[in-house]
Amino acid sequence: MAFYESIKLEKGMYGVPGKSFTDVLESLDPSENYVGSNLEGLDAYQRQLKRFSIRVGGVESDRIEKFFQTADSAALFPEYVNRAVRQGMEMANLLPNLVATTTNINSMDYRTITSNPGTEEKTLKPVAEGAAIPQTVIKTQDHLVKLHKRGRMLVASYEALRFQKLDLFTVTLRQIGAYIARAQLGDAVDVLLYGDDGKSPAGAIETASGKPAYGDMVNLWGELAPYQLNTVLASTATTKDILSITEFKDANAGLNFQGTGKLATPLGANLLHMPNLEDKQIIGLDKTCALEMVQAGGVQTDYDKLIDRQLERACISTIAGFTKIFNGAVKVLNYKA
Repeated sequence: MAFYESIKLEKGMYGVPGKSFTDVLESLDPSENYVGSNLEGLDAYQRQLKRFSIRVGGVESDRIEKFFQTADSAALFPEYVNRAVRQGMEMANLLPNLVATTTNINSMDYRTITSNPGTEEKTLKPVAEGAAIPQTVIKTQDHLVKLHKRGRMLVASYEALRFQKLDLFTVTLRQIGAYIARAQLGDAVDVLLYGDDGKSPAGAIETASGKPAYGDMVNLWGELAPYQLNTVLASTATTKDILSITEFKDANAGLNFQGTGKLATPLGANLLHMPNLEDKQIIGLDKTCALEMVQAGGVQTDYDKLIDRQLERACISTIAGFTKIFNGAVKVLNYKA
């Protein structure tokens, strides 16, 4: 018997501080031990699925009841739910295009650091011999980062789900993940626009006419300096206005959009379509230094209920918040009324 087949699985593996269920499994059954074997490429959790012959995807996927054949295999079910939700979050997630860094914490209180260098500090002028070197002051913010709990309640009895294929159930869980990702994206945009304290609005720029022109985009690029304009956010109507700019009708840009569906601006920034964003405003930012994401753990599930087949009202949630790193790294271009 292979070692991974003899591991005792239990609820307590979900409650280890700072570690996920898969992390705990990996500590007991390291993947590095399988290099060169037919199990290479599988993580510790996937090896457990193989142990109990559980197929979670494809036309030959098993029914949900396959997880509950033994007490050990039932302990795998919450991690399956977590992974399916995370897949949905990743599929609908635009945050990697906005977030410069992600900080994981083990509490509900977090103060980030801040630095607001002036123009003189950003230029780094030559320092004469014997003269004092200019200082950049980094300090802790005077307020906590607001963390939001986002999630959905899974309301269904085990009896109603037991004969359903896992592949179909995965689709439902991915949608829950997509909902969470969209809600987090909304939180991130609010922080970009108003700051995590609600009192630090992004710098505003007005267009010269009722619709954005190429000159307005250039102005947005210039106003961000010395930061780079590498990401642009816009609603559906605003995205149409941007794509109607003459310079967007360049043949190469058009072929890229038509061939890949990836939007780009004449200034080289990524144009991200956000349907829920307010019309007549264009958010431009430097994604390398504008936003920090703070997470209090990953996807959380009521693992006790899931393992015990008490699926009624089992909660799937995440806790996360956002804060600006440099206020000047984001600007908003508003249409002239």
